[in-house]
Amino acid sequence: MSEKDLSISDMQKMQLELYEVNKEKWNDMEPENAKSHILYMIEEIGECISIIKKKGINSIMEDKDVRARFIEEITDVQNYYIEVLNRLQITPEEYSKAYIEKHNSNMKRNYEKENKEKYNKKTF
Repeated sequence: MSEKDLSISDMQKMQLELYEVNKEKWNDMEPENAKSHILYMIEEIGECISIIKKKGINSIMEDKDVRARFIEEITDVQNYYIEVLNRLQITPEEYSKAYIEKHNSNMKRNYEKENKEKYNKKTF
């Protein structure tokens, strides 16, 4: 496969190809198994965090080996994320629509005000 800017549908197809090769060893493509993939994704996020903590952001930006390792781990996060979409049968169109709607909503938000209200409440 050539290097390009992958679409959501490209990534979903690639993950389905990988699943087909490994389906005898992996969980079924049932929605219930999405939970496991969310947990695996969190584990991979932890590996990204570990690189940041141990090597620092500057190393990710300046050291090609650290950067390559970080990109590999963030790709694992993306792979599990796509697995969740596949198992829950979320189409690229559904996801894109929700992403755009959320983006438009976020563009109107006042994060500073929301955080002050949220974290300055006496809840304990």
